[in-house]
Amino acid sequence: MRSHAIPLCLLAVLASGAASAQDGPAVLPYRPSVSSPAQLPAAGQLEFEAGLLATRDDGARRDSLPVLFKLAFSEQWGVLLGGEAYVATRDEGGAPLRGLGDTTIVLKRAFAIDAGSALGLELSAKLPTARQGIGSGKADLELNTIFSDDLAKVHMDANASVTRLGDWEAGSGRYQAGLSAAFSLPVNDHWGASAELSGTRRHAAASTAQLLVAAAYSPTPRLTFDVGVAHGLNAASPAWSLFSGVVLPLAKLW
Repeated sequence: MRSHAIPLCLLAVLASGAASAQDGPAVLPYRPSVSSPAQLPAAGQLEFEAGLLATRDDGARRDSLPVLFKLAFSEQWGVLLGGEAYVATRDEGGAPLRGLGDTTIVLKRAFAIDAGSALGLELSAKLPTARQGIGSGKADLELNTIFSDDLAKVHMDANASVTRLGDWEAGSGRYQAGLSAAFSLPVNDHWGASAELSGTRRHAAASTAQLLVAAAYSPTPRLTFDVGVAHGLNAASPAWSLFSGVVLPLAKLW
């Protein structure tokens, strides 16, 4: 993990700056769950999310640095730009591969229902910026629908998506359905906990299923750290994933 030292140092500097900047809107973390909230960050505030993700499955390993930039133009419209700044992967007995991951661009529309409930739509395109063996080498298109709601103290984000794959196996379906539901609960003024079930389904291909649990710590409303673990619930899903990350504002653009 030595190759991660420089990004981690940069994150530490950014996090320190965010922690000292008390003025401004609170951040709205999208990580670490698969599910996205329907709501957008504060309009005009450029937010940054970054983390470490380590996945292990039957001797294969994959380590990556996921990043995400979020900017809302208003309470209804926003854009997201994300991907993997670095990927190191190795199959059992194979040669290691290292490099940039794929890049995803998302156009997002939020529909507020009341103070705690909202609907959302995300139209995203995955660009094949990763080398062969790290990414599929093809572009994907996805439409994701979201329902977010406050159930007493528990916040829920439910997602249902359809992805048009650019690369798929002969005889299998090109379109992949995804479902996920994340539930988060504040423990006290600074700590929170979350759990999520997610999975995918595609014709003539193995379905995936995953359980994720995480904890989040917010020393201020403008800075959140997270740590957690995900476990595959069937043979087609990665056995274990460990992750940690940070969410912070980079700038107030207007």
